[in-house]
Amino acid sequence: MAIKRDYYEILGVKKDAGSEDIKKAFRKMAFQCHPDHNHDDGAEDRFKEVNEAYEVLSNAEKRSAYDRFGHAGIDGFSGQDFEGFGFGGVGSIFEDFYEFFSGATSSTRRSPKRGSDIHSQVTITLEEATFGCQKDIDISRIENCTTCHGTRAKPGSQPTRCPDCNGNGRVQRVQQSLFGRFANIVTCPRCEGEGKTITELCPRCRGTGKEKHKRSISIEIPAGVNDGNEMRLSGQGNVGEKGGPAGNIFITITVLPHQLFKRDGANILYELPVNFAQAALGADLTVPTLHGEVKLKVPAGSQTGQVFQFKGKGIPYLNRNRHGDQLVRLLVVTPERLSKQQRQLFQELADSLSKDDKKGK
Repeated sequence: MAIKRDYYEILGVKKDAGSEDIKKAFRKMAFQCHPDHNHDDGAEDRFKEVNEAYEVLSNAEKRSAYDRFGHAGIDGFSGQDFEGFGFGGVGSIFEDFYEFFSGATSSTRRSPKRGSDIHSQVTITLEEATFGCQKDIDISRIENCTTCHGTRAKPGSQPTRCPDCNGNGRVQRVQQSLFGRFANIVTCPRCEGEGKTITELCPRCRGTGKEKHKRSISIEIPAGVNDGNEMRLSGQGNVGEKGGPAGNIFITITVLPHQLFKRDGANILYELPVNFAQAALGADLTVPTLHGEVKLKVPAGSQTGQVFQFKGKGIPYLNRNRHGDQLVRLLVVTPERLSKQQRQLFQELADSLSKDDKKGK
C-alpha cells in the first residue's frame, strides 16, 4: 500500500499557512500538474494528489482533523466525501479550472449541415428483377421555400446586422472563477452565428426557409436485384441546413414470390411434374423459363429428384455480364384417380414387374 505524502508538503506551504496562501499554492501546483497542460508521465496522478491535498486543507473541519491525527484523522470523515477531480467531488471550483484550460474560445459560426435521408420501398416481380425495370416512387421531401428560396426573409426585404454581435456571429462572455476573470468567445445566441437577423419573415414558410413537397421520382432498377436490396439516390433527400448538401433517398426493394419459380441467388429452381409413363418410357417435354420455353428430353427410367440444368437461363448477376442457370427437378406424380381401364393396365404392369422381381431372385 502506497504511503501518502504530507498535504502541506504537496502544496509547498507551511502548517500555519492561511486559506489564501493555500488557495494560491493550489492554483500554482494545479496549473503545473494538470494533464491538459502537462503531458509528462505521472502528471495525472500528481494532479489528483494536489487536488486531494487542497480538498482537505481548504476545509476547516478536515484540516483540523488532519492536523491532529494525520491521514487517519480524515479516513471515513463524516463530512463531504472526497472523490477527486473528474470524479464528481470538488464541484464548481474545478469546473472553472477546466474552463480556464479549455481555451478562450468555443464554437463560433454554425457550420453547414447535411440534410436528412428519406427511406422508401418499391415492390417488383421476379421478371422485373431479372430484366430490370423503371418504377415511379412517391415521396414527401423537405425543400427550400419556393418563395424565399431558403433565405427565410420576405422577398424584397434585407436582413440587418445583428445588434448583439455586430455582424461577427460571435460574442464575448466574461466569467469570474477561482482563477480570476477570463473571456470565452461563443456563438451569438441571437443570430446563431450568422451575423445577421431577419426583420421581415417570409410569409409562405414563416421564416423557416423550408417547406414540404410531395414528389414522384422515376428510378431505374437494374437487372439482377434481389429481395431486400437497397438503392441509393444521392442528393435527392431532404435539403441541408446552412447551405449543406441534401440527404439521400434509400429505396428497399421487395421482390414478389413467383407461382412457378423459386430463386436461389442467380439460379432459378423449377419442379417439373411428370407421370409414371413419362418417367418410365422417357418423353420430350416443354419447360417454361424466365427467358421463354425450352425443350427437355426426359430419358427413360428417370426418377423423382433428378435435376436437369439449363445454362444461362437464370437471373443475371448484379452489375455483371453473366447469368445464373435454371435447374429443373423432376417430380413423378402419382395419379389420385384411375379409370377402370387404367387400373387394369396398372394391375397388369404390377403383376409383370412382380414376376420379373421373382425371376431376378
